[in-house]
Amino acid sequence: MDTLEDTLKEKSSRIISTGNDELDKKIGGGIPLRSLTLIEGQPDSGKSVLTQQMVWGSLKNGLSAMVLTTENTLKSLVTQMQSLNLDILDYLLLSRLRIYPIDTKKTRRSLTGGLMPLLNDCATRGFDLAVIDSITYYVTHASVEEVLAFFEDCKMLGDRGLSVFCVAHSYAFDENVMVRLGSMCDAHLRLRIETMGSKIVKILEVSKVRGAEMTTGNIVSFDVEPNWGIKVIPYSKARA
Repeated sequence: MDTLEDTLKEKSSRIISTGNDELDKKIGGGIPLRSLTLIEGQPDSGKSVLTQQMVWGSLKNGLSAMVLTTENTLKSLVTQMQSLNLDILDYLLLSRLRIYPIDTKKTRRSLTGGLMPLLNDCATRGFDLAVIDSITYYVTHASVEEVLAFFEDCKMLGDRGLSVFCVAHSYAFDENVMVRLGSMCDAHLRLRIETMGSKIVKILEVSKVRGAEMTTGNIVSFDVEPNWGIKVIPYSKARA
């Protein structure tokens, strides 16, 4: 019989996948399990879609996930993911996925008092991945010290087997804080929108993926298509 240590060792050798082989290659083969990841970017640049793709890919690979969302209700998130051909209903029914909508008007604004107890509970329940989409509301009401302390605590959750994805708008952080967070996190993905001729293209910049199995692609251009999800576009073609 496998011990808890054997189980953790097995999981630690696995990765958080997008479920899209082409996209995984661009981010170094996927993000190693038990990582702290910051996904930040402009509004409507694809942050939530990228995160949803990673949740779905992780579930397909046998992992479990909890999504803490300030952006959706349970129903709207399920519907949104189904529109991208990411059907998560079975995982919800099997309790491999839990969606926890957060009403920011009724919850504490504190990162440590409002979000950290939920993440600790996630780790205690044995989930592999916790996603916070997004932490913008909390960060804009927090001091620099509290933001850094929160990310340090998230980093420590990796020792308990939990990977944490923090999604935020770029404007939530000043440049100095962003540099410090980028150094602290195991993975840092930045998204933006560029106008190329008559086209508007979403751009993913892979700033860092510590422990990646393959070389990371620095810049990835993509579209989000209904019933398909993320479709990678060669950067040279996007610029054409």
